Amino acid sequence: MYLKALVLALVTTFSLMAQTSTAYRITQSYPLGGNGGWDYIIVDPLNHRLYIARETRLMVVDEESGKLVGEVTGINGAHGTAIVAKNGHGFATAGEDKEVLMFDLRSLKIVSKAPAADDADAILYDEASNRVFTLNGDANSSTVIDASTGKLITNIPLNGKPEYGVSAGNGKVYANIADKSEIVEIDAREAKVTKRWSTGPCKQPVPLAIDKGNHRLFSGCRSGVMAVSDYIVGKVVTTVPIGSGADGAAYDPKVHNVFVSNADGTLSIIHQDGADKYSVAQTLTTPIGSRNLGLDPLTHRLYVASAQFGALPAGAKGKKPVLPGTFTLLRIEADSAKH
Repeated sequence: MYLKALVLALVTTFSLMAQTSTAYRITQSYPLGGNGGWDYIIVDPLNHRLYIARETRLMVVDEESGKLVGEVTGINGAHGTAIVAKNGHGFATAGEDKEVLMFDLRSLKIVSKAPAADDADAILYDEASNRVFTLNGDANSSTVIDASTGKLITNIPLNGKPEYGVSAGNGKVYANIADKSEIVEIDAREAKVTKRWSTGPCKQPVPLAIDKGNHRLFSGCRSGVMAVSDYIVGKVVTTVPIGSGADGAAYDPKVHNVFVSNADGTLSIIHQDGADKYSVAQTLTTPIGSRNLGLDPLTHRLYVASAQFGALPAGAKGKKPVLPGTFTLLRIEADSAKH
């Protein structure tokens, strides 16, 4: 009887492990080509599209086929995209022109422009206030735009260099402040900073993801760890090791996984064992430089980009140039055999 019970317990344990294990792999590769580097990969799940910033334009890609369906052109220094589906509009930052461009989601034509600030980079939409927020790195500020009209409302000083941000859905917006190793809370309706806290020992936080159910923020830091913050209290509750060069992050509440894409050629997959407890579930090898990340919350697919890089001229510093025609979109999914 004891042996039978032991065997049954082991079978049950392995069965549960098979159901809950989430092994991820690259399942599709879509060559898109085109010149120039890239930045944020933003998913529009309702329209099954991806928006990929490519320096002078946004590439608009069909999620299912991986084919280019169009481009939003005329963007000088394309970085981020925010989708406002209910208004039929998208917003893009033009970092070189210090502007925010509003475009039509169907025609992909730019319909209006609004002034932003130096190094207008990431951009996000807060539904509760119906406002769009840019994060302006060099200006140490956030530009607030009316999502219905596309017009400037104000600029919020952030006292530090912001990187990526998220909306909590309750009228609060959060952003990483990379040079101060902090997070700021913004009251979206009042357009002012209401809270800030340190991400230490996580240094130089860049990508940011959110778990609205447990009120947790996930900051990917260039110091090689991810900081988990309780954003109600305003403090870091734990840290988890990740790869180096973190630049993209996402949280999937269905499988309780946090994803951080890193420039070192890894995708760190962190399982949420509890609101304050996390473990490294998998480190997926990706191409070097695949640092940006998009997650479709409906299909649970992840997207990263890759390319081949040329050499820098002697004595030059900065990012290596992308070789023309080599830009490729990669789709990552959980192995169905593990479910």
